Amino acid sequence: MGTATAGHVRSREYETIYILKSGVDADTADKVQTRVTEVIDREQGKLVRVEAWGRRKLAYPVAKEKRGVYIYVKYLGRGGLVAELERNLKLNDSVIKYQTILLTDSVDAATVSVDPDAVKWERLELPADDSHDDSLERSLGLLDPEPSHRRRREEEEYADDDFEDAASKAAPAVAAAAAPAAPEEN
Repeated sequence: MGTATAGHVRSREYETIYILKSGVDADTADKVQTRVTEVIDREQGKLVRVEAWGRRKLAYPVAKEKRGVYIYVKYLGRGGLVAELERNLKLNDSVIKYQTILLTDSVDAATVSVDPDAVKWERLELPADDSHDDSLERSLGLLDPEPSHRRRREEEEYADDDFEDAASKAAPAVAAAAAPAAPEEN
């Protein structure tokens, strides 16, 4: 795992994506970013790349949030770095989800060059969150214009009327089919 070979330290390469609440302000996002950097430094890790992907729609609601702010972090580390980083993300109320993936099991940290611009945390300035994220879909007719519970109730009310109409029309045909057949003449 973290053995020294000819003066070089072997590390693992990880990437973590964490998602902040959609309405997060820039100061709170900065605090989370600072905390991530502190944990990586404290655990003798090496930050390789940081990207803010911005606000995106979540695949499914998480903690009652439909959208989130995605942050990508790529780093090198040993031992308990991932556990410590995820523990810190879990304790932060602004973080709603995170996932870490092991990219490479053994990397020589001394040979990895880091572009200073790639690891620079930029202040997260997001436009106001439009809470009507489905308004375009709704205007194009891709979504139902009314809530499904209201539509269901109306369908149930009319379903009884339709059943009675269909039953009254079908009654003569049902009666004729149920009547005993007349004996055939030879």
